[in-house]
Amino acid sequence: MAADNNKPEILATKVVAQSRLFKIESLDLRFSNGVERTYERMKPSGRHAVLVVPVTAEGDLLLIREYAAGTDRYELGFPKGLVDPGESAEVAADRELKEEIGFGARQLRPLKEVVLAPSYFSSRMTLFLAEDLYPERLAGDEPEPLEIVRWPLSQAEELLTHVDFAESRSITALFLALQQLSR
Repeated sequence: MAADNNKPEILATKVVAQSRLFKIESLDLRFSNGVERTYERMKPSGRHAVLVVPVTAEGDLLLIREYAAGTDRYELGFPKGLVDPGESAEVAADRELKEEIGFGARQLRPLKEVVLAPSYFSSRMTLFLAEDLYPERLAGDEPEPLEIVRWPLSQAEELLTHVDFAESRSITALFLALQQLSR
């Protein structure tokens, strides 16, 4: 495993494209063996995100069905969102639960911090398991009401085969939550 001190030298960076939400950055790199290459990545925003696997006292997973512009369809997944400036990941996870499913959590267990496509993105997401839920709703920023789907934890393996449950972060979180719950 290469140590961080052998990382490529960044010779130049420049924004090559941007939209309202994203900036694409070009990086000219020189590797320790002298090879030079140009890579592109989403310019780091410095904002992190959370995704939460809520489990009710009755043994149900609480999922949401919401429109995903990338796939142009409604996807089934767990509550998620950005960490606001000044917030901890735990506070953001609890806030997202209240905004998206109308529950807070008395117990939030961090499962893992993950990165989606590290060759192109630097954004990190902390996955949580939420238990001991209680009703509390906060206004969210979703453009339409989210459909809340209760799924029996005992049928979690069937969820993995559901056509609408395809997001890799939700699948990863489910596996990690099941592992944590089996301990």
